[in-house]
Amino acid sequence: MKPGRAILVGAGPGAADLLTLRAARALAEADLVLYDALVAPEVLDLAERAHCFYVGKRAGRHSLAQSTIHALMIRAARAGKTVVRLKCGDPFVLGRGGEEVLALEAAGVEVEVVPGVTSAVAGPADAGIPVTHRGLAPGFLVLSAAPSEHHRRVLAGLEPGSVTVVLLMALGARAEIAEFLLEKGWPRSLPASIVMDATLPSAFTWVGVLEDLGRAAVRSDDGGRGLVVIGPVVALAHAVRQKEAPWQMHRAR
Repeated sequence: MKPGRAILVGAGPGAADLLTLRAARALAEADLVLYDALVAPEVLDLAERAHCFYVGKRAGRHSLAQSTIHALMIRAARAGKTVVRLKCGDPFVLGRGGEEVLALEAAGVEVEVVPGVTSAVAGPADAGIPVTHRGLAPGFLVLSAAPSEHHRRVLAGLEPGSVTVVLLMALGARAEIAEFLLEKGWPRSLPASIVMDATLPSAFTWVGVLEDLGRAAVRSDDGGRGLVVIGPVVALAHAVRQKEAPWQMHRAR
């Protein structure tokens, strides 16, 4: 039997046309696609001959254990199939791609990684926010928003406003994060933003200041695409202020 293989593919930040050409080729070759939550249906359409199964994880909802996902990939590859593990953004940016590569390699399965456009950069960019800018931010920090002692140590070690802070999956924890940073002496007037559904027609951007981040009025979060950006670069956002809600800003399309 011809040996199978596994390909970890980054699906990009949302819009199907931000998928890379290499990712599209991998999907066209796939026999099995195991895809995450929030992958655009148009992306799955590229896997014309594959069986597609949802294995995504969303907050507060039942999902397959990571070990089960490993087992599915290994079993299919050992049966001679080309398995695509389709992950939002980039496989190695808060996506547990490293764990999957290690499990596959330990099982003797050939593995390829196809990088994707990460929402940590594309999300702010789609809202008109550069994560770096000369004179404002020489670098950026990306964290998941799951509050932990590790996160607090990292944030506490930063000089306030010295780099752009990008927090993925952050909507539910934004008040706690803002409170922690304010306690550490970060300026109340430091620009902050919430970006939802970046690169999609439903995209929404709130722009304000750190003091107001926790109580910002946004759509209710159901575990969808949402990130927080904190830093001086947020002041560069291309947005149009709504008259009926002065603290909200929608990006003009």
